[in-house]
This record gives sequence, structure tokens and C-alpha cells, in this order.
Amino acid sequence: MLEFVSVEKSFGRQKVLRGLNLCVKAREILFLIGASGVGKSVAIKLAIGLLRVDRGEIWLDGTRVDQLSEPELYPVRKQCAMVFQSSTLFDSMTVVENVALPLRKHRGLSESQARTEALSFLQKVYMESFAEHRPATLSDGMRKRVAIARALTLSPKYLLFDEPTTGLDPVSARRVDKLIRELSTSQGVTSVVVSHDLTSIFSVADRIAFLYQGKVHLEGSPTDFRRSDDPVVRQFVQGRAEGPMETPGF
Repeated sequence: MLEFVSVEKSFGRQKVLRGLNLCVKAREILFLIGASGVGKSVAIKLAIGLLRVDRGEIWLDGTRVDQLSEPELYPVRKQCAMVFQSSTLFDSMTVVENVALPLRKHRGLSESQARTEALSFLQKVYMESFAEHRPATLSDGMRKRVAIARALTLSPKYLLFDEPTTGLDPVSARRVDKLIRELSTSQGVTSVVVSHDLTSIFSVADRIAFLYQGKVHLEGSPTDFRRSDDPVVRQFVQGRAEGPMETPGF
């Protein structure tokens, strides 16, 4: 279980999170949604210590993680892996080398062992036939799938996705959606997905948390959101969400 308890976070005078309370249940796919700038990406970066809370607590499987030192966060990041919006692959390496890297670095596998395992992870995301390609030669959707394969190498219990379908064509976006669902079903991975993609939100999510003014404004199933009469929620669901531009990196 991943839990945020009264979490607050500001950047200078800008208050982003103003008392976030949220519990992510085991093996579910939870979507964090809301207008730009409400702190969705901030929340998942706080969970793995890429940002630090100002106030409040973050708990991961019974361990309070917001007070851990940088070295103490290493095992947290192994069980709670993040897939960044930009994929963050090394262009100087082939696809299989990118996926093999954490296997060699963190599990101490030999080059041949790491390659064999990396190929098995690429197979899970339907990218094994592109193992010898460089990331720069792939589409955005393909790079996203490679990034997911790399995140899976250390057998995380949680995957945090930051806008996984942003910038993708509709076909690639739906492939990523399908992959997130398959990981939940076949691997038992718990996923937290930051997204503005209404198709993804309503076709993949088990549960949705709508952030507004730095807090959870509404939490429930996709059906709950479709039926909601809340004007703020309706504005977002109808594709007319408005809000301040999200600060770069937030």
C-alpha cells in the first residue's frame, strides 16, 4: 500500500499540494487526474524521494519513506519504479543494452546473463524484435514501451507513470494502455498513472483520484466520475479543463 497523509509541497510562494490524502491499494490501477499545475507529477516524485515533502507523511508498505536519506531510498526506488514522460533512454546504447543496464548494475548479472533477461522483458512489452535498434530510431510509443521494460527489470511492486500517452499517436497510446492493464493482470503490479488522456482514464483505471487546489476533490471508479454532477469534475470530463500551466518538471 502506498499512502499520502496530509502531504504539503510548495515551490517558493506557489503552493502545489495543500494536504494530499490518498491511499493506493495493492494491484490496482489508480489514475491521478486534474488540470495542469495541481501537483499530480509532484505527488509521484515525492513518493520516491525525487522531491521532498514540506509537511505530511508518505508510507510505502508500512515504511515511512519521506524521512529516508538518499541511500535509504535506493530499495524504495527498486520496488517503486517510475516511467518518466520522456522515457529517459540512453541513445548511445541499443534497446537491449538500455534494459540490461539495471540488471548488471543492481543485480550483478554478467553481460550475457543481463542480455538474456533483458530480451525476456522486451518480449513482455512486444519489443524484442527491436532489441538491436538505437532509441533514436524508434517512435515515441516504442521508446515508452522500452522504458517500461527497463522499469520492470528489478521486479517492482509499484510502477509510477508520468503522462505515459502524452505525445503519442492514438494507436501507440492504446498499446501503452493495454500494456499497463496487462502488467496489472499478469504481473500483479500496482500502477499509479498521471494522465490527461480521457480515453486512457476511462478505459484503463480501476480507480480515479481527481486533484483540485492541491487536494483530492473526488475519488472513485470511472462510473462514479461519469455520473458525477460536480461542476469542476464535469468540466474536466467534458474536455474543458482549465488551470494554470504546469511548472516545467512538476
